[in-house]
Amino acid sequence: MTAISIIPAGSRLPALVRAADERTRFRFLEFFTAQIRNPNTRRAYGKDVSQFFEWCQAQGVHELSEIHTLHVAAYVELLTKSHAAPTVKRHVAAIRRLFDWLVTGQVLSANPALSVRPPKHSQRRGKTQILESDEARVLLDAVDTDTLIGLRDRALISLMLFALSRIGAAITMKVEDVYMQRHRLWVRLHEKGGKVHEMPCHHTLEAALHAWLDASGLRANPKAALFPSCPGRMKADDLSWVLAGKAMTQPGAYQMMRRRAAAAGISAIIGNHSLRGTGITAYLKNGGTLEKARDMANHASTTTTQLYDRRSDDVTLDEVERIII
Repeated sequence: MTAISIIPAGSRLPALVRAADERTRFRFLEFFTAQIRNPNTRRAYGKDVSQFFEWCQAQGVHELSEIHTLHVAAYVELLTKSHAAPTVKRHVAAIRRLFDWLVTGQVLSANPALSVRPPKHSQRRGKTQILESDEARVLLDAVDTDTLIGLRDRALISLMLFALSRIGAAITMKVEDVYMQRHRLWVRLHEKGGKVHEMPCHHTLEAALHAWLDASGLRANPKAALFPSCPGRMKADDLSWVLAGKAMTQPGAYQMMRRRAAAAGISAIIGNHSLRGTGITAYLKNGGTLEKARDMANHASTTTTQLYDRRSDDVTLDEVERIII
């Protein structure tokens, strides 16, 4: 039995792919398993491609080879009326990359998305809601540290604020990713693309991590999840959820963040990324350089870091108040 023959048609495959031969199905699955390593990208691309294939089928397309440039162009035009430009660009990227993979695998003769241009998009200021430094302090101080959950949440919030961590890197950390070096506590973050990023701890983060590790007893298990999930049926001080070792999920971390913000009286709609942006802005406001902020946030370029730089907001507000009527 060959490897191709044991790949099931599977109900999760788009209908156009299920209707194709085994070689095409195999190549399709290979794209998402071998080419797309990031699980978030894989999930987004899979949804985008499936949506496009469903639309093509509704237009009377019965085989992948029947999809032409006009189909892709019409679909992109339709998306621009209901979706933001970055989302449309992601759809185009997903479709184009998949068809490239099918062409190089000699499943199709040409890429119908190759000449389709996505909408232009230029962004100088990010949309992520950023907290003021005093609001961030209120958020930290409002966390009840009399419980294990409180200590965990304060450590996670501190990690994103003071180590500028992405939530994806934070929740996948193991206990061993917190370590001593040069007489200071350091954290090791496993970032996108398999990159490893190491940061020394701010004294506030260091204190929060020590408090959490001491109370949880996790130091004895270096391979355990640093930020385990606590099911709703568990008590806040029940060590069993810590020992279970199931790491928090991104949606779980987001819900925690919203609860903590509401309890602190913060009305702004913040998410996990807000704290990373808050830390970057606070660093820059206190004399930090854009280049160092880029390195600390592990951005590929300062262009990305600038999206989180909200120092100009203060200038804008000062100028607006000059309009005296």
